[in-house]
Formats: sequence, C-alpha cells, structure tokens
Amino acid sequence: MAKPPPPAAVSAAGGRGQAHQRTRFLLLLLVAVAASASTACYLLRGAPLSPCDAQGDPVALAAAHAGGAAGSPLGFMKSKLVLLVSHELSLSGGPLLLMELAFLLRQVGSQVVWVTNQRPEGTNDASYSLEHKMLNHGVQILPARGQEAIDTALKADLVILNTAVAGKWLDAVLKGHVPQVLPKILWWIHEMRGHYFKLEYVKHLPLVAGAMIDSHTTADYWKNRTHDRLNIQMPQTYVVHLGNSKELTEVAEDNVARRVLREHIREFLGVRSEDLLFAIINSISRGKGQDLFLQAFYQSLQLIQHQKLKVPRMHAVVVGSDMNAQTKFETQLREFVAKNGIQDRVHFINKTLAVAPYLSAIDVLVQNSQARGECFGRITIEAMAFKLPVLGTAAGGTTEIVLDGSTGLLHPAGKEGVMPLAKNIVRLASNVEQRVSMGNRGYARVKERFMEYHMADRIAKVLKEVLRRSQQHSRS
Repeated sequence: MAKPPPPAAVSAAGGRGQAHQRTRFLLLLLVAVAASASTACYLLRGAPLSPCDAQGDPVALAAAHAGGAAGSPLGFMKSKLVLLVSHELSLSGGPLLLMELAFLLRQVGSQVVWVTNQRPEGTNDASYSLEHKMLNHGVQILPARGQEAIDTALKADLVILNTAVAGKWLDAVLKGHVPQVLPKILWWIHEMRGHYFKLEYVKHLPLVAGAMIDSHTTADYWKNRTHDRLNIQMPQTYVVHLGNSKELTEVAEDNVARRVLREHIREFLGVRSEDLLFAIINSISRGKGQDLFLQAFYQSLQLIQHQKLKVPRMHAVVVGSDMNAQTKFETQLREFVAKNGIQDRVHFINKTLAVAPYLSAIDVLVQNSQARGECFGRITIEAMAFKLPVLGTAAGGTTEIVLDGSTGLLHPAGKEGVMPLAKNIVRLASNVEQRVSMGNRGYARVKERFMEYHMADRIAKVLKEVLRRSQQHSRS
C-alpha cells in the first residue's frame, strides 16, 4: 500500500530565533506539509492569496486585488471578463495551471468565470475541494451547459480553452454561437500524445485568436501534426514557459524549513540522513516512465556492486501512487520491486500537491516521461529551485529546461534509455561535488527565467496580443 503524505512536523521549530521567525517558519512548514490529495483545497502551487487570508471575505479579496493590479504585468486585465473552460477539474497539471492563471487574474481584479466540461459522476472530493478554493478566490463557477454559460461566452472579453479536449465544449454548448466566440479564444494546449489529434477536438483551432503552448518542442509538434494528419493550420502560436509559484520558492529558499522537512520526511521513510534518494514525482502511468526508472535503479545497484564502488546507500522514491485505486501498471511496478528483492530500497508515496517536503528530502529528481516527453514538466523547475540535479529524458520540454551536463544529465526515452539512466544514477551517486554544482547551476537557471513573475510577464504579453486581435476583429 502506498504511504500517505506524513503529518506536519512542527516540534522542531521551538527555541530558534525570535517569535516572528518561528511563526513564519511554522507557516511555511504547514503550507509545505499539510496538503495531500484528499486536502487539495489547502494548497495549490501558484495561489497568490490563501483562503486562510480572506475566507471568502469580499472586502479582503477586493483589497488584495487592488494591491495586486498596480505591480503586476497583468494589471491591464483589471475589470476584464474572462471565461475559463477546462476539460476536467482534477489534480492533474492542466486544470491546476488554469487555476493558477485564474488566481493571478483575480489578484489584478479580473472577473473570472470557470466551467468544467467533463464533471465526474457522483461525489468527488478533489473536485469539490478545488471548486471551494476557487470560490474563496472570487472565481465564479458555472455549469458547463446552459444559457448562462452561453451568455458569459458571448459577453466575455477573453475565453481561454484549456487543453485540446476542451474543444468539444464549443459545438456541444455554443452551437450556432461558435463563430461569434472564436475570435476571442486563446487555446492553451499542454498535450503531447498523438490521440489528442482528433478533428472533433480541434477543428476550430485555425479560427481562434491564438494558441498558447508550454514549450517550443510541443509547438513544433502541434504545427507539424495538425498539418500532416488533419490538414489544418495552427493559429498564431505563442510559447510560454511556466514558472515556480511564490509559495514553493519561499520554502525552497528557507534553509531552516528545508532542513526540518528533510529530517521529517526521511524519518517517515525510514532512511538515514546520509542515504541518497532518487525520486520520480508524477502520477503513476506508463507514459511517465516509472517502470523504466525502477529498472534503471535496479541496474545501478548491480553496477555499483559489480564495480565495488563505495557510495552512500541509495533509495528510489516514487511519488504519485493512488491508495484508493491501484492500477494494473502500479501493481506491475510493485511486483518488479518484490521480484528483485529491493523492497527496502523503493518507497511508494501517495499522490500529493505538497511536493516541497519531498523536494527537500531527496537528492536527485528523475524526470522520465516517455515517447515525446513532457510538454513542459513543471516538477523539473520546482526541483531545480531546491538546488537538485535532474536526470531527464532527452525529449519534450525537458530539453528546454535541463542543460545536459550542466544542470543535470539527459538520457534517451524508451528501453534504450534504461542503461544510460542507470549509469547517470551511479555517476551522481559517486560524485557529491557534481551533484552540488549541478544543483547550484539549476537554481541559478530558475532564478533567471522560471520564476512566477517570469511566467506572468510572458502570459501578459500573450493576453495583450490576443485582446488586440480580438478587438480588431470586432471592429472589422
């Protein structure tokens, strides 16, 4: 069974510094540790205003928005009506990114309305929690179908469709109104898998005001794939690299918080302070490559034994399990671990939004997404903020983040990448100076281009251009 995220460890804060420093530390610690998949409403990476700060109080929210507009590159969005259309509301990357944008827009005083096209049947704790958080931030939530959604789309200054699959909402809901709305649509695309290239999803793509994609690699893929497979042209396309949230950055740069979190998580896992932890932090699926990572980890142990190398005891940490619905793939992972007798070296952790505790506790991040890789892979820049070297596949957005040999090491995707990854694990396990130097260079790279304000500035430039194009169309 997967281990759930550990409870908050706050006892270590006592007796250090002044009272206000202890309070700040405790808040950081609670922010970092308290959230899990079942308490998602209490932590979303990138949320600029905690629900604990305002608890839905419109006066407090208005004050926060008034203060945020002046210094934000998104300040021009004040009073604009923005409709956000998500294909689902879940703990996956696409919906969470759209929520972050919703909160950034609310911070500057935009009127933000959210619809979810595919709602789960029955009660869903994650969806309920995420909706509750949005409501606390002043985001209005509407049913995906109905006249109110249509009226909002027609009145909106901007409509943002999130992911390719959200395109199904246009014909299903707007019907004859689609041509009126298309010129003010920004389509935010995160997918890199071939099965998303269906005409029923993206037939309106050439007519929208623009497409926003998380990496140049993905943008090129979409341009070629839509032309060759669907015989349609991409609209004006903007590449926007993501950035780390202020909350995660604050924890990453607090040495005391990081040390206490490291001690706490390692105690929870039953590993020693001097042990080396290699972690993969993704939802468990074949596309994320946990199977190949575990094969490489096992091979690295064999290489160390065969070469009689002296390295610290190594562990593999797999964060992203689902204790409520273990998949066939995860069962296969656990069987592999048992078959090879490495149960004491491999730790499965339940999926969580609270990545900071694990990034504090580990020594190396493995980003092992397969095939075309990640569209971007935000966990990579989050790890680099914690001064961690990254072992990643030479595919997708990872190649635009990780500088091979400088901030980490890249290996091929697929089975042919197992032995190179194993050798890279051994290389970093054997060389603490290289781990530290790569981590420091990764941190510097994040500070240079992957902070939240970098992302906000990039998005602001896109929104300005899309609004301009939309207004030109309405006048013509």
